[in-house]
Amino acid sequence: MAKPPLRVDTLTHGEATRKNAPTAELEPFVDAATKRPIQVAYERRNPDLDPQLVWRGKDVADWSDLVVNAPPLYIQEKIHPKAIIEDLKRASTRAAAPADAPDLFADFNGIAAEAKTEFYAHDQHWSNRMILGDGLQVMASLAEREGLKGQVQCIYIDPPYGIKFNSNFQWSTTSRDVKDGKADHLTREPEQVKAFRDTWRDGIHSYLTYLRDRLTVARDLLTESGSIFVQIGDENVHRVRALMDEVFGDENFVSLITFIKTSGQTDNLLASVSDYVIWFSKNAASIKYRQLVYVRSVAEAMEGAYTKVRLADGSRRNLSKTERDDPLGLPAGSVPYRHQILTSQSPGTRYPVEFEGTIIQPTTGYWKTQQSSMPVLIKAGRVEATGKTLSYVRYADDYPVIPIANFWQDTGWSLGADKTYVVQTGTKIIERCIQMTTDPGDLVLDPTCGSGTTAYVAEQWGRRWITIDTSRVALALARSRIMGARYPWYLLADSREGQMKEAEITRSVPRDTATHGRVRQGFVYKRVPHITLKSIANNAEINTIWDKWQPMFDSMHADIQGEWASPLPIWMIETDKFQAEYADSMVKLNVAAVRSLLEQVPIEDRGFEYENRIKLKNLMRYWNMARISRQKEIDASIAAKAETEYLYDQPYDDKGRVRVAGPFTVESLSPHRVPAVDIDDSLFDQMEAAEGRAPAGATRESLDFTETILSALKKAGVQQPHKEDRIKFDALKGWPGDHICAEGQFTDNAGAQKRAAILIGPEYGTVSRPALTAAAREAAEAGFELMVAVAFNFDAHAGEFEKMGALTVLKARINPDLHMPELADTGAGNLFTVFGEPDIKVHDEGDGMVSIEVAGIDMYKAGAIESTSADEIAVWFIDTDYNYESFFVRHAYFPGANDPYKALKTTLKAEIDEDAWASLKRTRSRPFPRPDSGRVAVKVINHLGDEVMKVLGV
Repeated sequence: MAKPPLRVDTLTHGEATRKNAPTAELEPFVDAATKRPIQVAYERRNPDLDPQLVWRGKDVADWSDLVVNAPPLYIQEKIHPKAIIEDLKRASTRAAAPADAPDLFADFNGIAAEAKTEFYAHDQHWSNRMILGDGLQVMASLAEREGLKGQVQCIYIDPPYGIKFNSNFQWSTTSRDVKDGKADHLTREPEQVKAFRDTWRDGIHSYLTYLRDRLTVARDLLTESGSIFVQIGDENVHRVRALMDEVFGDENFVSLITFIKTSGQTDNLLASVSDYVIWFSKNAASIKYRQLVYVRSVAEAMEGAYTKVRLADGSRRNLSKTERDDPLGLPAGSVPYRHQILTSQSPGTRYPVEFEGTIIQPTTGYWKTQQSSMPVLIKAGRVEATGKTLSYVRYADDYPVIPIANFWQDTGWSLGADKTYVVQTGTKIIERCIQMTTDPGDLVLDPTCGSGTTAYVAEQWGRRWITIDTSRVALALARSRIMGARYPWYLLADSREGQMKEAEITRSVPRDTATHGRVRQGFVYKRVPHITLKSIANNAEINTIWDKWQPMFDSMHADIQGEWASPLPIWMIETDKFQAEYADSMVKLNVAAVRSLLEQVPIEDRGFEYENRIKLKNLMRYWNMARISRQKEIDASIAAKAETEYLYDQPYDDKGRVRVAGPFTVESLSPHRVPAVDIDDSLFDQMEAAEGRAPAGATRESLDFTETILSALKKAGVQQPHKEDRIKFDALKGWPGDHICAEGQFTDNAGAQKRAAILIGPEYGTVSRPALTAAAREAAEAGFELMVAVAFNFDAHAGEFEKMGALTVLKARINPDLHMPELADTGAGNLFTVFGEPDIKVHDEGDGMVSIEVAGIDMYKAGAIESTSADEIAVWFIDTDYNYESFFVRHAYFPGANDPYKALKTTLKAEIDEDAWASLKRTRSRPFPRPDSGRVAVKVINHLGDEVMKVLGV
């Protein structure tokens, strides 16, 4: 029978919602009031909480509240990984999408069309979020604009450990091999340069300010039962612990977790092999906590007083010295056990117990169980005679787990596995933190995204997630990682399959209530019994099982007793001594029931034939088979009826289904800078306000940046895509415009004098299409023939903006070396270079189908302009039915990146053929139906995280 195809599914959080944030396309429809950053004040320090850590600059800042700007967030991409897999499956069968195939993007938001531009006013379907921007501002925006204050269950922060720049930031998606002091390996992202300088500009003093501010804002996002984890090295763990005492209160400290890292480095002193996770709660009295456990090995279980063993045939004996030294040498199916006293000094009951022909009273104290319960323990095989008293039999697997404490020794290996980012954290560390403090459907936040490990882990375990980073490289890696992730399909408790599995585990009748697939109801977890004397004594099912089997034993006992004149109790028949001494004695089978039962056992299983008489050893072989079966049934009942420990890291999964990540969005902060107003109505820089620093000097700094850029622009000119084309300015002077800051004069190739308007983008941030449009309108009204917009980054939607009427617009990237003093004199001649558009071609495939090809893109590289091949493209996306409202990633290709679909390719090799998988690495897309709108959008992203988008008519 052919194996059925694997189902590809995804988890969605139907009960959760999020506010309808604007997309980048709809930014022009955002009103001025919404665009203006909200200023959020956070109370800083409570002096009554002394003693506290003090550092340079802290007391200066502590007199006022921390003020953080909360700008709006803009959605750049909407991604549904299942949609990409479904398209690959259709391509694999070489069939166009059926007319009734559901469009997974059709109801991505779940709000009415007329409400699309009423931003932050409506709730829409939940989608997970990957946000580019400063975590401080993003967290403030989430709290104030989107109502997430008090909604986050778990926050995981992995801040920079040390003060070396490249040990914290990665320059390209293609390499995590970074070396401090090497010019080629310095990140060129202005936001990253700023983040590093702001964090370490004053050494540990500014680092503590940086971290304290973020912890303060994060605290407000947590639920009352929420937890926050900060991962840190031994260099600063003591300072960060004191800092968190101040922000969260020392009464809310939970634990300092020590985990083993990959390796320890040292010069001559003691090697450091561990890092730390500091765990605080929002409110220790309300904390949500799920105990995680290790499942013990046999060797671990036998440490201590486990000196006896029950073998697979039900017999019992002492462990040999060899077996105690090497538990792995135990016979298959055997279980070690130990004796525990069955009496206690606490007042209880004293009564005689008949056990194996002897009447036994407690020698001291009282029995631990009631008189009615003692026979149940004996029937369960949990009582043995030890000397003149009775002992309780405790098996090693009665509680086969060890609660996980705060020293994790099994984390070292995972840190080195499949790393894609320079400071990537191992999944096991974050997994445990999330599993201990959240349930499926809870919200997890990571303001230090990196390679997206927190998002990856949260997605696997059914948690909602938001992750934030200032680095485009980090988000490019994280986005690819999540898009190609493969997860098991865990059985939902709120599903019919889950109900059936739960009934099977608990030996109960399945529930018949309706199911809705709600993730918040949790998964069906594996569990281990926590078997105690009390749970066995109270298990009424043991008597039922015993009574079911007893007629069989009574029948065999009657036949054996018929050969002996003296009374022969069952317990004596079951002893090794009796069976050995009378093994060859003949027993006449008088009871038809015994003969009938024996006939049901094949000869090869029972190992003998018989007529009317049978040797005792052969009858006892069947007796023991029945006894073992009865004991297994009793043991199963004990396990099912006992208290259980849930294995929160081991849900049951459906092997016939595979899961990909749920829908998520890629977002960014407002791409242009907005002046903020201080309480005394003076203007100061938005970034400075966001970090709670005093506004003094902000205006001077901004002017210094403008003067630096204009000076460099006059000296170097603007390099255009073709190497022979360069604009050299004959003169540059200031211009009193709202957007245009300077007028440049240059001579064109024909010798004519031309005027150019100069727009300078923000020192840290991007220039958006609306900002370009406003500046171009101002330049056109002033009669300029050319506008040169210079910036460190342009957002993807600005890529198409080239003309406004007769005005030509050039977008020139500022050489990031201007941010790096160590590269100020590199000899590079191109300080301002026009970023060329990608070379995109549309191919008619016939039958109403088209395909898109990306041939390459012009790039600034090492001081010169190069026309690059497609290898420089990390990833490119197509929205095959672009509506000018949202960019939906319907096709994704990874020509110059590692294959993020490696795991899925192995799993779905039967459902998707090799050619369809190979198409993911190409620069020519798979054919797709020509959209009714006649428009497609193509977004190209390079290894440095730079993006450019182009809308095409097809």
